[in-house]
Amino acid sequence: MKSYTVDQIRTMFLEFFRSKDHRILPSASLIPHGDPTLLLTVAGMVPFKRQFLGLEKPVHPRIATSQKCIRTADIDNVGKTDRHGTFFEMLGNFSFGDYFKKEAIAWSWEFVVEHLQLPIDKLWVSIYLDDDEAFEIWHNDVGVPAERIVRLGKEDNFWETGSGPCGPCSEIHIDRGKEFGCDDPDCKPGCDCDRFFEFWNLVFIQFHQDGDTYTPLEQKSIDTGMGLERVAALLQGKTSIFEVDNLRPVLDGVGRLADVVYGENPQADVSLRVIADHMRAVAFLVADGVLPSNEGRGYVLRRLIRRAVRHGRLLGIEGPFLNKVADWVVEQMKGAYPELVEREEYIFRVVGLEEQRFGETLEQGMRLLKELVAKGKERGLTEIEGKDVFKLYDTFGFPIDLTREILAEEGFSVDEAGFAEAMEAQRERARQSRTEHGYLDSSLAAYTELAGAVTTDFVGYEHGDVTTRIVGIIVDSHAVDRAEEGQQAAVVLEKTPFYAEGGGQVADQGVIETETGRVRINDVRLPVRGLISHLGVVEDGYIAVGSTAQAKIGQDHRKATARHHTATHLLHRALKDVLGDHVNQAGSYVGPDRLRFDFTHFQAVSDAELRRIEDQVNEEILQNSPVIPTITDLESAKKQGAMALFGEKYEQEVRMVQVGEHSLELCGGTHVSATGEIGLFKVLSEGSVAAGVRRIEAVAGSQALAYVRTQERILEGVRSKLQVPVDELPETVEKLLESNRKLEKEMASVKKQNVLAALDSLVAGAVKAGDAYIVVAEVQAEQAEDLRTLGDRIRDRLDPAAILLGAKSENKVLLLSMVSKSLTQTGLHAGQVVKQAAQICGGGGGGRPDMAQAGGSRPEKLAEALESGLEFFRAHLEGISK
Repeated sequence: MKSYTVDQIRTMFLEFFRSKDHRILPSASLIPHGDPTLLLTVAGMVPFKRQFLGLEKPVHPRIATSQKCIRTADIDNVGKTDRHGTFFEMLGNFSFGDYFKKEAIAWSWEFVVEHLQLPIDKLWVSIYLDDDEAFEIWHNDVGVPAERIVRLGKEDNFWETGSGPCGPCSEIHIDRGKEFGCDDPDCKPGCDCDRFFEFWNLVFIQFHQDGDTYTPLEQKSIDTGMGLERVAALLQGKTSIFEVDNLRPVLDGVGRLADVVYGENPQADVSLRVIADHMRAVAFLVADGVLPSNEGRGYVLRRLIRRAVRHGRLLGIEGPFLNKVADWVVEQMKGAYPELVEREEYIFRVVGLEEQRFGETLEQGMRLLKELVAKGKERGLTEIEGKDVFKLYDTFGFPIDLTREILAEEGFSVDEAGFAEAMEAQRERARQSRTEHGYLDSSLAAYTELAGAVTTDFVGYEHGDVTTRIVGIIVDSHAVDRAEEGQQAAVVLEKTPFYAEGGGQVADQGVIETETGRVRINDVRLPVRGLISHLGVVEDGYIAVGSTAQAKIGQDHRKATARHHTATHLLHRALKDVLGDHVNQAGSYVGPDRLRFDFTHFQAVSDAELRRIEDQVNEEILQNSPVIPTITDLESAKKQGAMALFGEKYEQEVRMVQVGEHSLELCGGTHVSATGEIGLFKVLSEGSVAAGVRRIEAVAGSQALAYVRTQERILEGVRSKLQVPVDELPETVEKLLESNRKLEKEMASVKKQNVLAALDSLVAGAVKAGDAYIVVAEVQAEQAEDLRTLGDRIRDRLDPAAILLGAKSENKVLLLSMVSKSLTQTGLHAGQVVKQAAQICGGGGGGRPDMAQAGGSRPEKLAEALESGLEFFRAHLEGISK
């Protein structure tokens, strides 16, 4: 076989299908925009799910891509096998109601045989059990011998997800030779051994599934997928995807950091593979705008980074190292993905910060592990509970093997059954929250009949009140002809002034009226391309499909929202000017009440910076700069420097909004016509929402004025109470605070003196038991620190001593026990006595043998608790003196 690089194979594939009249599209983002069923792009067809459903018209009936993908379902197998990885590229060609099986099969064979030059006598194909059509094409048209066409069942060769488009599959395999196989003389595709290597899957989308019912589709489609790394390994004569030309250099780089050579130590090889694979996924996720967090795709990213750090430690790599690996990833992938170079510094900052934070978390995990060991020894245990071990694994990123090793050194084992149970519970939660990487569910089915037949013309940029016609009504997910008073309905209009929620901006509100009824609209959505759905309640009469209607938005709601939206653009520009070009939008909310803007930045914004940002926005407002929207093509907009969101999916025709001379963004939202209409802009707050993400909340216009007046009322209230002019308030408040600090210090001194005043009487009242002293008493103390001070002073004057002190403080009990070192060697344990006393007082606690403290919620039981402590001490001390 002829060897090709990964870049060569990718180019060959795309150029081959370009010659077959396919539109070549760049890889979509790893964030599946507009698809709530998936966290990440997991297959080449994901960006085209709506097209396969007929909800959107494709840009071309034939498309080919090389799509970056991430799957983590088998993350625990990464590094342990030759084929498992989290990040991969999927080569795919797609037909939307155009060509079907005959062309798809013929072209796949042509590419495999004539371009990849794979040996024909080694190639096998599998088809679905009763797909005779595919058999005839493979055998009669292509010429594959019947004995090398294997029929397999649904589990292997039928693509379905329970509902929606589905169909049989056909896979192309290559025979790697008997040395990879089993001893079965009838070994062929479908066998569990590694002899037959599947590298291209052709899905024939020809049915619509509804439970057990399969209805033939009028427009049949094609969805194929070929793993780029898998076919590269095959052509380069490698047994592992980790040895292909664009991944092996990364792996070897990690080896140099760890001073190990790949292939010499199987255990080290696993860690080298994990780090190389995970950092490819990390670099692309961050470049597409994902940030580490504790939920959703952010958690996927955090987990990948932490696993990479952990395996670095297993290799003996100390200190931060992930950015070196990320740099090698960028170097290997920049030819196909130049955006990695553009965002390289940003990737380094995100990864570096998360690596640093995990280093701190790792230390916390080690402390927890030591605590578990100490408690286990105290209780005489030899096994650590599975739920605690799972917490180390899940929260602190401790691999189970590392935990086992550390525990074994301390004479402990792991509750394996409990750990497995906790792990399975987590996997079940993940399965329930994860939708299979199939096609969209049928929740939008009610709109599919309308899609294509009608479209909604949005005229809201120019008009707020239009005469239109109702072309569709949906109630309870079903298309209906009319909706009655009191019903919640989704109304589709021929044309509309209502802006649908999108780009962070809330939807318009308003009314739709006909001669027979009125609908109060409280939300507007874009369920499918070309249709705008108005959601509301029929509050009077009824509405019917075909009726002429008057659609009118709430102008106050629209204008207030527009002021905040334009202010958001000015804020974005000011953030970049003041903080740096690394600032990018990471989320937003634009409504009539306020704006919220999330942005990438790696430290708190100082008060001085916030003031500069706020001033810049208000200066632009005072200039009354024009706000100019323009429709242009995406490439032209980018050349003009228009800001676009990380990973956002844009059409070829885009709307560009220019505010003044400096702000230029791609945006479909509603805006004021000049910045002076915004009025005042005021920042309310700034804070952190995730690692590397900050949030500013602000108000504009009448909302800003209302905020200022609220602050003025508060200020006037304080001025009135203090009876001083406003300009003297800071000095007056500072004097009050200083006076308060002095009083608190004096009170603390008095309390301490009161506590110590009891020292002499406590020492004098000590009970002698053998050679030791027992001090058990209720004292006056408001804080545990007061008890510790008193206990230390008693122990200084009496040695050896067994002490139990109790105090009532605000309906609670404070308890402290101290035991001299010499007495702890006899087995006397402060933690045991304080725990016994705390239980009587309705509380709990514990500690070391020489010092322990606790609390309770029943002060009326304190005397009884102290008496039990006295008996505890006496019994022990008298026992050892005999």
